[in-house]
Amino acid sequence: MTRWRKSRRSESQGDACVEVAALPAGVGVRDSKAPDGGRLVLTAAAFRVLLDGLKR
Repeated sequence: MTRWRKSRRSESQGDACVEVAALPAGVGVRDSKAPDGGRLVLTAAAFRVLLDGLKR
């Protein structure tokens, strides 16, 4: 079973969060409001680029 995680800082935001999970093909990213909806699967390198961009 895949373990999806969200930031502890998002606790006050309710269900409106982004969740991530380690997947065999890379890093999964999904909307916590729609866990059965679409999700992105990024390589580890692409996920690092995304995080670096978000930090700016």
